Amino acid sequence: MCGIAGIIDLTGKRQPEQAVVRRMADALLHRGPDEDGYLFRPGIGFANRRLSIVGLGDGSQPIFNEDGSVGVVYNGELFNYPEVKAELEAKGHVFRTHTDTEIIVHLYEEYGEDVFSHLKGQFAVALIDFTKRTVFLGRDRVGICPLHWSRQGDWLYFGSEIKAILASGEVQPRFDPRGMDQVFTFFAQGTQRTMFEGIQSVLPGHYLKIAFRADGKAAEVVERRYWDIDFPDAGDEVDAADPTALIDQFEALFQRSVSMRLRADVPVVGYLSGGVDSAYVLATASKLRGSPIPSFTIQVPAKGLDETSDALFTARALGCQPTILRSDSTVIANTYPKLIASTDSPVIDTSCAALWRLAQEVHDQGYKVALTGEGSDEAFAGYIWFKLRKLSYFMDVGGTHVSDAVNRMFRIGMAPHMSNAQLKRIDEKMGRAHAQTLIYHLVSQSRAKYFSGDVKAKLGDYTAYDDVHIDTERMRRWDPLNQSLYYGYKVHLPGLLLNHKGDRVAMANSVETRYPFLDEDVVEFVSKLSPRWKLRGMLKDKHFLRLAASRVLPKESAFRKKGMFRAPLAESFFINPPDYVRQLMSRESLNRTGYFDTDAVLRDYEAIGAGKGNKINVFLKMGLTGVLSTQLWHQIYMGGGLCELPDNVPKPQVDRPEGVGLRKAAA
Repeated sequence: MCGIAGIIDLTGKRQPEQAVVRRMADALLHRGPDEDGYLFRPGIGFANRRLSIVGLGDGSQPIFNEDGSVGVVYNGELFNYPEVKAELEAKGHVFRTHTDTEIIVHLYEEYGEDVFSHLKGQFAVALIDFTKRTVFLGRDRVGICPLHWSRQGDWLYFGSEIKAILASGEVQPRFDPRGMDQVFTFFAQGTQRTMFEGIQSVLPGHYLKIAFRADGKAAEVVERRYWDIDFPDAGDEVDAADPTALIDQFEALFQRSVSMRLRADVPVVGYLSGGVDSAYVLATASKLRGSPIPSFTIQVPAKGLDETSDALFTARALGCQPTILRSDSTVIANTYPKLIASTDSPVIDTSCAALWRLAQEVHDQGYKVALTGEGSDEAFAGYIWFKLRKLSYFMDVGGTHVSDAVNRMFRIGMAPHMSNAQLKRIDEKMGRAHAQTLIYHLVSQSRAKYFSGDVKAKLGDYTAYDDVHIDTERMRRWDPLNQSLYYGYKVHLPGLLLNHKGDRVAMANSVETRYPFLDEDVVEFVSKLSPRWKLRGMLKDKHFLRLAASRVLPKESAFRKKGMFRAPLAESFFINPPDYVRQLMSRESLNRTGYFDTDAVLRDYEAIGAGKGNKINVFLKMGLTGVLSTQLWHQIYMGGGLCELPDNVPKPQVDRPEGVGLRKAAA
């Protein structure tokens, strides 16, 4: 993977300043420490920072077609490039490199604007057709690779990360309370909105089209969708009394997915938790390789959170050489400034800090690519909220949605910060009460308690759901479980798992993460499966996956109970807090930003520090982490003045395989 950035003059006439574009690229050095490349022409200035993984010797960007009429800079991996390259060569296309990037310009020659539908993998692309004077900015189907943009007058600025856009000096950081509201509702931003007013994300499965006008007036920026996940109508799903044949088909697709994601001119490793998802990926990869690949595991030394023994059981069964990284509260607190600087956003989920350190360890051992199990829970209904919601579906007799009303009553009973009318409005906007609505409602109670009066006034009747783009008409035809899975693919997956837990923490350490469960063909196959194979009864989550995994894993690993990867919450920061935390959570700093109700925050912050955290529920503790990380975000991006951040902190304790050497790296 890499990083891309650039400037587009919407009138198509002025050439951006090279120094500005280079400054934007420099802000993405971590994404591409190996080399840089630039494309300057009237109307555009494109930049690429490259992390060399495929085509090490001749993959420099930009890349052009045969006559130079089409150019591209790109971030990502197109895993089927050898097959596509052979097909294109058979049609007469001439290739000059061994990198996957080059198939983009030739696919564009074949398919024009439909090029993104023919790209398979994970990507963010900036492509220009010089003949048609048209620019395209596109993002992969599920949102693995980030892509942001901002329009300032007749100039458009884009970048893999927001920090690149800000580095231009032409886009000023301005706080968007609606962006913060999404963090305090959805754990992260899974829509177009960001923490910065006027800077937005290209949605997964979408692209921007900018066609320069002949009259020299500013071009329109048009956003179009080229893909969205689909499910069969309820009752039309693929089913079988005996799943053997279906498992055979899935296993073949999954092996192909893993095999393609093992393609690299550098070694590949795997993340390994105690669950079946990463274990199945690692087992399949090791089987295809003919030898075990190294595994990397996080140890959270807290009751109910430590998955080390389960992960080591799987590693031993597969013959992997395991690395175990210890991530306790001190590690999390020490890492948060780096985490927020990497994500360009507040982060509520403290486990993201542990994953930041795990990626650092992968890099320190000299690796660039890691396989992960993300995307499995969205495909196979792995989260507890799917089970809780299914308990109420029996009420929906005769096509009614009685369970939605009961769900709203339950939400109000657990956290009465919203009225029934407000919840009903949300449910109607989302099509109905989905499985995630309960967890999001509980998270959002900290919004009601901790937001300042000024922020609440600016938000008015806005809710984070107003920015969620889903096709409710199409969804109504699906089974209720598939409706909830769709919601997860649209919000939870791109916002939290692929951003704060995926691309940002990995690429901050120059590591590319790859996701076999998010292969286009795997996603399509699983989406067609009967819901009864995803959530069997009320308790058997990921049932189909576990049956498949039992072919290559010990049954203990394949059928181990699901445990969500978590780390200690507010206690990580507020019991014996480091200096920067005390400064950020001081009355002076809270009053200075004005984002939060200072008295409400300090009451709970001081209670946790005094050892009375048991009186504060887990969701408010998550909210306090959100308060701290928002203050930290302000310190980093909005002018500072709130605290002094630590320069160097010790790295975590790590148990490495014997003989593993480390590259020199800064703490």
